[in-house]
Amino acid sequence: MHTTPHITFANGDRLPQLGLGTWRSEPGEVASAVQAAVRAGYRHIDCAAVYGNEKEIGAALAELFDAGEVQRSDLWITSKLWNDAHAPDDVAPTLLQTLADLQLDYLDLYLMHWPVASLPSGRLISLDERPLLATWNALAAEVKAGRCRHIGVSNFSAKKLADLVRDAAHKPEMNQVELHPYLQQQALVDYCQSNGIAVTAYSPLGSPGRPAGLVSGDDPILLQEPVLAEIAAAHGVTPAQVLIQWALQRGTAVIPKSVKPARIAQNLAAVQVTLSADDVAKITALDRHRRYVTGVFWVTEGGPYTLATLWDEDLG
Repeated sequence: MHTTPHITFANGDRLPQLGLGTWRSEPGEVASAVQAAVRAGYRHIDCAAVYGNEKEIGAALAELFDAGEVQRSDLWITSKLWNDAHAPDDVAPTLLQTLADLQLDYLDLYLMHWPVASLPSGRLISLDERPLLATWNALAAEVKAGRCRHIGVSNFSAKKLADLVRDAAHKPEMNQVELHPYLQQQALVDYCQSNGIAVTAYSPLGSPGRPAGLVSGDDPILLQEPVLAEIAAAHGVTPAQVLIQWALQRGTAVIPKSVKPARIAQNLAAVQVTLSADDVAKITALDRHRRYVTGVFWVTEGGPYTLATLWDEDLG
């Protein structure tokens, strides 16, 4: 079994850096994927309520626990609070529903999924109307209640994180963002790591299975990048394994998604790859600040969000 490096939190809890992502893992296939991952040696499973598959993941975990194949304390389970539950009074019942679906007593990590708020109807509302700090403080209360051990955010810019760091009593412990060689976000990673905020890379393989609505005709295909193919060939591994090891060597957690047992095992074997300084330099040169998950779905005519305010970037 491969030894996965860890990120250690202030209280001593250890997050395995390589985890299984479950976004776009459909009902009917996600249970077997989770069980295959755990049996292969994964101890970190990344979930979210909006993925629509937490009940099936919960059933899969219960089978593993009941069979004695793994104990709850062996696993790191992350889930996320969706945009329509940002009202402080909605946070506890929403987390309780996630725990019921996953058949767990607690989460290791609970993230605010987006810095975006909506009503249950789906109508977007501004962060002035539903401040992030109020939602965050409700998440912090869930740590005190013992329903999650750590809390963090996802898709947050350094600016939004800095606001939380300044104003919140409980500091964010994780930021999960899109990271890969075409979108390296080094300044954001540096900000997080220098402020004691761990980072998880999603879509680390360039999100090849993203929904059709997120695909445009001129999207570069990361897994077909010649530089990665050259590095992979030199090491006798796959481009995907190079991408995973690159994320690990940056000190980030990384959550590639697959439902195929052979690919799940292959992804885990990436921990055995070692990239040289020359390899890393070649990969660093690939950065083009290209998002696959652009956030454009939060931009509506007359709505409260723009891409510039979502990412806090000058988009020209």
